[in-house]
Amino acid sequence: MDWKKNIKGVIFDLDGVIVDTAKFHYKAWKALADKLGIDFSEEQNENLKGMSRMDSLNYILSLGELQNMLEDDKRKLAASKNLYYLELIEELDESDILPGTMNWIQECKQNGIKISLGSASKNARRILDGLNLTDHFDAIIDGTNTTETKPHPQVFLLAAKALNVEPSECVVIEDAYKGLEAARKGGFYSIGIGDPEILKIADINLTSLADESMDVLEQL
Repeated sequence: MDWKKNIKGVIFDLDGVIVDTAKFHYKAWKALADKLGIDFSEEQNENLKGMSRMDSLNYILSLGELQNMLEDDKRKLAASKNLYYLELIEELDESDILPGTMNWIQECKQNGIKISLGSASKNARRILDGLNLTDHFDAIIDGTNTTETKPHPQVFLLAAKALNVEPSECVVIEDAYKGLEAARKGGFYSIGIGDPEILKIADINLTSLADESMDVLEQL
């Protein structure tokens, strides 16, 4: 493929691709789990990748067999977790941008490729603002815009629509299996960031965006 002619959009996931906020999510979820008397490990936290806030909460509650809690109580718990998480990410700045990300964003701009965020996070804009990245994106689609969660492709389809490009002209960059599933279901090309054994459904696998320039898209 001549990617410079065929690729017109790149959609970035947020956590694990642009910035590593997983450690903050884990700390906030862990504090909530401890309060509820639920054992919650870093390994179990990996299962939350790509999940919405409420789906994540329900998963944690299921570990303590508390999933039948009243919905109003669940919303209060999710809100308290989010408040603590927001406190934790208040100190984010440009130094927290993951290696290689800015190079890819700049390459997209140099090649006339539009870029969008495609994230389940409802705090995405706040995080991008903290990283001083908001103005780099042509579109931002996050948990405030969607009604479906990954592996449903809605977030990526909305991102492609916002960029005015077809899914077949877009590359999704994801670090979660569910996100890559969503990309495949939506008809997008995909790059998996992380363990290639776990993310083998991606069209291209990288351990980090710092590993390659956009010329790796020639493999598509």
